[in-house]
Amino acid sequence: MSLRHNLKKHLPWPLLYLYRKVYYFPLDLKAAVKLLCHGTKTKTTFGGRWMLVRKFYLISYRVDCPHTENELLTIARDILSIPSDVPGAILEAGAFHGGSTAKLSLVAKLAGRELLVFDSFEGMPENSEGGGKSIFGREHHFPKGSHAVGLEEVRENVAKYGDISRAKFFKGFFKDTLPGLREPIAAACVNVDLKESTRDCLKYVFPLVPKGGLFFSQDGHFPWVIELLRDPGFWGVEMGIPKPAMEGLGTSKLVVIRSIGR
Repeated sequence: MSLRHNLKKHLPWPLLYLYRKVYYFPLDLKAAVKLLCHGTKTKTTFGGRWMLVRKFYLISYRVDCPHTENELLTIARDILSIPSDVPGAILEAGAFHGGSTAKLSLVAKLAGRELLVFDSFEGMPENSEGGGKSIFGREHHFPKGSHAVGLEEVRENVAKYGDISRAKFFKGFFKDTLPGLREPIAAACVNVDLKESTRDCLKYVFPLVPKGGLFFSQDGHFPWVIELLRDPGFWGVEMGIPKPAMEGLGTSKLVVIRSIGR
């Protein structure tokens, strides 16, 4: 059993939180400096960006967040760097306990955009995906019903720590809820773990991302997701476009796809 697993299992939460922040400090610091010190195309102030960083850390302490600070800080910086004339809301697929949802609601407020939150709120759908090791060597498995967190808990966390007025929630599996989406999506943040769920998000959301918009996958460390994203047949046959350029594919948990339009 790994040292990290033992620490997670046995350390009291304040010490585990401190361990995580020390462990990821170099990456987190780099992402925070980029957000704080580089300009954004959305009109923001240094003070507003500093408050955003502070709130991100508070949310991570109060809510169980599977992501790292550098991932959400990078996503926040990129969203705030989308030109204001690029239309659309921010979309989140996969909310878990609502930590990332609360953070994205604050980003949505700064960006003057709406946040659309899609999740079953009942855990993973029925699936035949066996899971396995990530590119970092950790085992991951996602049986039906795992990672289930109810809608009311997510709402409560967003109301406490984010801006609930920016968020709209859509309950159900992606294959049922996403096909009804019609409005443009300036930025999509997808953390769904499964290959088929990633496929659903790409099929129904990516075509709605206009030129200059962004599609983020936080599942880029899973070989089954990497396989899908690298597959030119998927892009050509199912998506009807050439495989787009991607940042971080095969090397990072966070993969960024910048839309060049249709």
